[in-house]
Amino acid sequence: MTDHRPIKRGALAKSAGCNIETIRYYENIGLLNQSERTTSGHRVYSPEDQARLGFILRGRELGFSIDELRSLLSLVDSHGYTCGEVLELTRHHIAGVKSKIADLMKLEQTLSEVAAQCDGSDVPECPIIDALWARN
Repeated sequence: MTDHRPIKRGALAKSAGCNIETIRYYENIGLLNQSERTTSGHRVYSPEDQARLGFILRGRELGFSIDELRSLLSLVDSHGYTCGEVLELTRHHIAGVKSKIADLMKLEQTLSEVAAQCDGSDVPECPIIDALWARN
């Protein structure tokens, strides 16, 4: 994705596989630095900006939250981070992923149990609807 020369926002969005609005959003919340402007007013992004956007997008693909990415980028920007610090943040993220997986497995089990009560017939009574209306 990283070009070795400054590129305009549209070209950056295309090469990164994201929308221009995504780039604007990351600039507005401070994850991506505000871009330079050409004399004609076009925003241009340096190779470092391009690499940073790639880092952000890959982090989002891996499920890192905005706050987690902000922490990781803060470490990177300080130029004094240790691998141990990054590992600690990553392990915290893994714990959150495992918790979400456990929640999704419970959800799948509950939905499967409810679906198993339904025979899919043409009658208006449906145990799935009944389960959704039920209050516990």
